[in-house]
Amino acid sequence: MKATSLLERQHRKVESLFKQLEGGRSEPAPILAELANELAAHMAIEQELFYPAVRRIDEGLILEGYEEHAIAELALKRLISTSPEDASFKARVTTLRELIQHHVEEEEEELFPKVEEAMDEERLQELGERMKAEFEQRLSEGYEVLLPAGYKKTSADRASHAKRADAASPG
Repeated sequence: MKATSLLERQHRKVESLFKQLEGGRSEPAPILAELANELAAHMAIEQELFYPAVRRIDEGLILEGYEEHAIAELALKRLISTSPEDASFKARVTTLRELIQHHVEEEEEELFPKVEEAMDEERLQELGERMKAEFEQRLSEGYEVLLPAGYKKTSADRASHAKRADAASPG
């Protein structure tokens, strides 16, 4: 599966989980845990594999993607730490969904078409296979492992800075 198709499929899964969570017909805790795992694993493969592979295609959109991930991660951490009975729970679900929805629209309407035009099918397929394998690994680790503790650093900060350091090092 090509990289952009894999990410689009993951976007639909997350959208479905938000609908279930906002629908209020099911126990929220398992849905929230699944949403957190899906989002954390998805952000990890975008930050560590997809964004570095396509950064030269539109660096501005990629840098914006890292920032959107950082903000979404903070919103996710706040949501996870909120009891479903808390008055702010629903507002935090809505805020996170809107952040993710904006991010998804930018990727699918702006970034992915540029990536598909700039990269050949074979490269997109190869990248997609690597991302799929890494996603499964990250999903099995769970969000508790993938999301850094605290609010000062996010996984997007780690990934973005690591890639800049790699690019700056000689050799």
